[in-house]
Amino acid sequence: MAHALGCGAATAPAGVGLLHHHEKAGALFSAAGSVVRVQQLNGKGSKSQAIRCAMPNASEHGGISTTTASSSDQKKGGLRGKLNKVVLAYSGGLDTSVIVPWLRENYGCEVVCFTADVGQGDIELEGLEKKAKASGASQLVVKDLKEEFVSEYIYPCLRAGAVYERKYLLGTSMARPVIAKAMVDVAKEVGADAVAHGCTGKGNDQVRFELTFYALNPELKVVAPWREWDITGREDAIEYAKKHNVPIPVTKKSIYSRDRNLWHLSHEGDILEDPANEPKEDMYMMSVAPENAPSKPEYLEIGIIAGVPVSINGKNLSPASLLAKLNEIGGKHGIGRIDMVENRLVGMKSRGVYETPGGTIMAAAVRELESLTLDRETMQWKDMLALKYAELVYAGRWFDPLRQSIDAFMENITATTTGSVTLKLYKGSVNVASRKSPYSLYREDISSFENGEIYNQADAEGFIRLYGLPTRVRAMLEKGI
Repeated sequence: MAHALGCGAATAPAGVGLLHHHEKAGALFSAAGSVVRVQQLNGKGSKSQAIRCAMPNASEHGGISTTTASSSDQKKGGLRGKLNKVVLAYSGGLDTSVIVPWLRENYGCEVVCFTADVGQGDIELEGLEKKAKASGASQLVVKDLKEEFVSEYIYPCLRAGAVYERKYLLGTSMARPVIAKAMVDVAKEVGADAVAHGCTGKGNDQVRFELTFYALNPELKVVAPWREWDITGREDAIEYAKKHNVPIPVTKKSIYSRDRNLWHLSHEGDILEDPANEPKEDMYMMSVAPENAPSKPEYLEIGIIAGVPVSINGKNLSPASLLAKLNEIGGKHGIGRIDMVENRLVGMKSRGVYETPGGTIMAAAVRELESLTLDRETMQWKDMLALKYAELVYAGRWFDPLRQSIDAFMENITATTTGSVTLKLYKGSVNVASRKSPYSLYREDISSFENGEIYNQADAEGFIRLYGLPTRVRAMLEKGI
C-alpha cells in the first residue's frame, strides 16, 4: 500500500518534497533562471507558506525546451490528445523524470512539477530543481506541508483512534490527500487544466489521489501514465529516458519499495512479498532493534488538549516538531515496528512492514487518557466509528461527507480529553505509568474497596437481579420452570 510514486515503484513518493537547505536551493534556483515567491494560506488554522518556483531557460539543455512544449506541439497536441498545462506530482526519481517528457510528447503540454515536503527527509529532496529542469519541466513548485499534514490530517485520525485492520496507523493514507489538495491549489495558481501522478494501476494511491482531485476540482483532467504507457519496468524507463535525453538519476536502487513521511516509513517488496520471511534487520531505518535498545527505560510525559498531543515533558511544541521529537525518542527505543498482511482497496492482499515510532507513542498516550475521560457507552461508539473512519481514510475518501461527519463527532466527544500521560519506553514496548486529567471520570472515593457514601455494595444485588433477568428467564424456559 505505501509505495513510491504511489504503489509499486521503488523510488521516492510522487509529489513529496520541499528543500530544507534554503541556501543551496537558492543557488540552484538562480542558476536555473528566475525565482518566484508566492504566499498562500493553507487551510484553516495553518500559517502562510512560501511556494518556490524554478523556471529554467530552454537554452541551457542542448536544445531540450524546458520552458514549454514547442509552439507546434502546443497547436497540434501530442500523440494521445491535447492538454495545455499539467501539474505533475514529482519526486525526482526515474519514473517521474520520465513522465515529464512523456506528457509533453503524448499531450503536447507544458509540465509543471510539484513536490511537497511531508517530512520525508532532506536526502529525497536534494537537487529536485535541477532534475525537473533537465527532464523538461517549465516549473518546479515546492511546498512545505509538514505542519498542515500533522495538524489537519494526522491529528484528526489520532483523535479518532483510526487504525486499519488492527495494526496500520495510516501513514501513507493520510499523506496522499494533503499532497493531492496542494496539487489542486497549484493547478489553479498556474492555470493548469490537468494533473498527473506516478501511481501504478495495482495500488491504493491512485485512488487516493484521484478521489481528492474529483472532490476538490472535478473539472481537472487526470493523467495516470502507468495506466496508459507501454513502459513495463525500470529497464523500459531507462531506455525511454536515454531516447529523450533525460538524465537518469544516479542513485542506488533500493530492493524495497518505500514511502516515508513524518508519521512513518513503510517497506514492501523483495523478500517481504513472501509472508513467511522475517524482515532483515538492515531494512529498518527509523528504529533500532528492540534487543539493541537502551537497557534503561525512559519516561515521557505527554501533554494532551482535546484529544491531541501538545507537549513533551512540559515543553510545548508545534505539531510537526512534537512528532519529529517523538520519532527520535521512540526510534532509539525500538518503538513502533509493525509487520502485517493487509487487504488493499483494489482487492489483493499485500504484506508491509511499517516503522511508526512517534505515532505509536502518541496513540498510546491519547488512548490511555481516554480511559479517564470517556464513559463506557461513548468509548464503545467511538471504537465502532473509528473502524469506519480508518476504512474511509485508507480508501482515499478524506473529503467524503461521511468522514467529515464522523470527525465532527470525534471532535465533540474528545473535547474533555485533556490532561497528561506518562509513558515508560523500554526495548520496543510502551507502557503507561501515570494518567491525569481535570476532567477525569475516575473517582477514588467511589472505586475504593472501602465502603463509601456514594456507592453502597448492597445495591449490587438488585442490579444483578434486573440485569440478569433475560438470562434467568431463558434458563427457566429451557428447564421448563
